[in-house]
Formats: sequence, C-alpha cells, structure tokens
Amino acid sequence: ESEVISTITAICALAIALITSALLPVDIFLVSFMKYPNGTYKEWAANNETRGQIEDTVLYGYYTLYSIILICVFLWIPFVYFYYEERDDNNVNKCSQVKNALKYTIGFVIVCVALLLIGLERTTIILSVLKVIIFYSYRAFVPLAAPPGQNSTQWEKVQYLFEELGSSHGLPALSFSISSLTLIGMLAVITYTAYGMSVMPLNLIKGTRSVKYERLENTEDIDDVEHQIEKLKSKCQDGRPLSSRDRNNLQELEGKLQVLRRRGRHLEIAERNCCTKVGSALRPFKILLGIFFILVALLFTIALFISNLDKALHSAGISSGFIIFGTNLTNPLNELLLALQPVFPLDYILITVITVYFVLTSMAGIRNMGIWFFWIRLYKIRPKKTRPQALLFLCMILLLIVLHTSYMIYSLAPQYVMYGSQKYLMPSPGPTSGNTTINTSRICDADAPEDQCTVTRSYLFLHKFWFFSTIYYFGNWAFIGAFLIGLVVSCCRGKKSVIEGEVEADDSDFSDDEYVH
Repeated sequence: ESEVISTITAICALAIALITSALLPVDIFLVSFMKYPNGTYKEWAANNETRGQIEDTVLYGYYTLYSIILICVFLWIPFVYFYYEERDDNNVNKCSQVKNALKYTIGFVIVCVALLLIGLERTTIILSVLKVIIFYSYRAFVPLAAPPGQNSTQWEKVQYLFEELGSSHGLPALSFSISSLTLIGMLAVITYTAYGMSVMPLNLIKGTRSVKYERLENTEDIDDVEHQIEKLKSKCQDGRPLSSRDRNNLQELEGKLQVLRRRGRHLEIAERNCCTKVGSALRPFKILLGIFFILVALLFTIALFISNLDKALHSAGISSGFIIFGTNLTNPLNELLLALQPVFPLDYILITVITVYFVLTSMAGIRNMGIWFFWIRLYKIRPKKTRPQALLFLCMILLLIVLHTSYMIYSLAPQYVMYGSQKYLMPSPGPTSGNTTINTSRICDADAPEDQCTVTRSYLFLHKFWFFSTIYYFGNWAFIGAFLIGLVVSCCRGKKSVIEGEVEADDSDFSDDEYVH
C-alpha cells in the first residue's frame, strides 16, 4: 500500500542529510583556498575580518541544515510515524489521528529541548538541580577543561580549538544536540553499515541460486508436505478424532504448504522475468563490482585502523577525547584526499562517492537484517512490501548514519578534515642571507601559530565535547570488529534465493499480498 506522505518525508529528510554532508568538502575547500601553496595568505584573505566573514557564512550554513535535521528527527518524522500508527482500518476520524500523533510527538520535542539546554554553556544552573548525578557527568557535557597535572601547552592548544567560535554563537547547544544524534548514528553504523560493507560485495560475487533448481527443490518440498498431510488425515478416516498433537502438526503442515505454493508462484514469475535474464547476462560485471566494493571496504577499514592507532599512540588520552593535531602515521585515504584537494571537484566527487557508498552499504545491511530493537524484530524492508512505518524508520536510521558519516570521514582522513591542504611559513633553521630570513612551508599541525592555520567549522562541531569524541573513538574499534565478524558470517553463508524476502513463513506485514495474475 503506497503512502505519499511517508514517501515524501523519507525523500526530503534523506536529501537534507546528504546536503549537510556535502557541506563538508565546501568547508574544507574554503579554508584551503585562502592560502597559496607556499603557505602565504591570498590578498583577499589577508584580512582577519574577511576570513571571519567566510567562516561565519559556513557556520550559518551548518546552523541552518542542522536545525532542519533536528526538526526532522524530533518533530516531522515522529509525527508522520505516529499518524500511521494511530490510523484506523476504516480510515475514519482523521482529527483523532492528528491529535494522538501530536500527543506522542510532544515527547520527542521535550527531548530535543532538553538536549539544547544541556548543551548551553550556562549548564551550571541545571547541574545544581541534578546534584550528585550531574557532578559526575558535568565534565562530559561542558567544553574541555584542563585537569591538574597535564601538559599545559597541549591543553592550551585544545582549549583554543573549542573557544575559537566564542560563546556568542550558541555553538554548544546545537553541537551537543547533533552530537547526541550522531552517537545514535554511530550505533546504527556499527550495526548495519559494518555488516552491509561485507554482505553487499559478497552477495554480488556469489550471486543467486538457479531459478530452475529452486523450482525443482520447491516442488519436491510440496510433494513431501502433501504426503505428510495425507498421512495425518488418514488417521481419522474411521471417524476417530485426531489428538491435539496431530492437530497442531496438521495446522503447521498446512501453513507450510501454503507458503511453499506461494513460493512456487513467485519462482515462476521470477523465471519469466526479464530482469532475471538480464541479471544473468551481467554476471561478470557483478563479480567485478563486488571485488571493487570489497577492496574499498578493506581500504576504509585499514585507514580507520591506522587513524585509531595514531590516536592511541599520539593523542593526549581519554580525557581529551583522543584528539590529535595532524597525522603521525601514513594514512592512504588521507594522502589521497590531500592530493586531490587543490583541484576542487575531485575531492568533492570522492567525498560524495564515500557518502553514497556508506548509504548503499547501510541499505544492504538493513535490507538483510531488518529493523531491530535489541532482540525484537520490528520491521522488514522488502521491495514493494514495506509498511509506511518501516519506511520512516529506515529514513530515520539513514539520516542518523549520514550524520555520523562526517565523523567517519574525519576518522578516515583526519588531516584533510581538520586543515585541508593549508600550509604555514616557518623560519628555516639553516643559515640566513644578510638580514633576510629564509622561510619554509610546512603542512598545518599543532605547532603552527594560531593565526596561520584555520580549523574547519565541521571539525569544531565534531569535537566541541570531549565526551563524545571518546565514545566515537571506541565506536571506531567496534566498527572494525563488527565488519570483520560480518565478513566471516557473509563468507560462511551460501547463495541467497532469487526471490529473497518476497515470501517468508513468519511474515507479519499487511502489505504481503499475493500478485494478481
């Protein structure tokens, strides 16, 4: 049953999330475009006021898009979801539907307001009310503060990053809300994207089972079940009633027979379908595409492992959110993006490909696993058979995954996301000619003067609170582990059916109607 409202909601919300992720390479390009390759500022960017205006423009773009995302997550999508949940079978009393949907949506709005209040820099008023509990979480929810006994020079550099925007911009409230949503997105990435990165390419490589073989196997199963049913029915030919155990077995066999007959009809349609024949002809292309995707997945995993290892070895530790300034270990993806960055469209295209890749692999993971709440399976995602509520849940998960994509790209290429291709001038340690000082250009890092390197607005959004950065760091290790486990599971599984997901015995979707022939 097609629902226009849920379809439009899903398309618009996902488009907003993709546009937000597309702002990242623009942000990086602007901070890099302010300088020449030799490390000097261009004439139009030599003024601090001009650079500040450009940075504020990008900041306002993030404000706008992130505010729209908050509206989608806490108002728009919940309202549409509960509207369908409250819908009667006869579709009457629309006013009651709207009232009940608004009633449940208010709860999400309250959560959004609470997150915004917690993120404000005036959080101390709220903290005093919550007493002991907030005492332990205070350091997690307020911007970084230097603990006693730490290297003050390093902490001053970290503090400068978090204070650069100033308290007047209201960054903490929005940053805390978005970081909270990104944290949920991290869980979705670990659950669905990590598994999808392994199952999607391996499914392309292994292909599907033969339709003719499946029909033959299904016919044999039907004959076997019919024989068992006849054997049970023969017990009551003399008028004796069946025992409760035999009645239960008979009911199960009749249900199984019904599913097998439906499966046979779907297999017959698939055998005549032109798409099945075209898919068989494109088999070599699918194998090559699968090999390419698995190589990309391995590249991402290696880059993520190197980035996390770099943080573990060279960061200030857990109390700073494992923040590092620049890269100390060679990261292949980071080097590739830095090489492509001077030619603006190339790195933009690559970031877009990475984002789309994460969306596709996430869809593959959700498609194969379904939507779960802990051990309870809520919905199935099936072609032409997905309920409106499941579509909205899928939209919400993908939106949160795309939000977390910004941090994933930072984890894959930290130097690129933080400074772009910026360089700064440093006096050469060698001899000087007369009174002239010879300067050499270096890539921006923690040792650069504060006025020589501009940090991207995206980086400041991602690292405003050290508590979230620490969780993201451990989440990356969990992502790597989930990917490796998913890779083993996908390798051990056999080929999937050509009608995978079309007919299932435990299907509870109301949209699972029979095809009309």
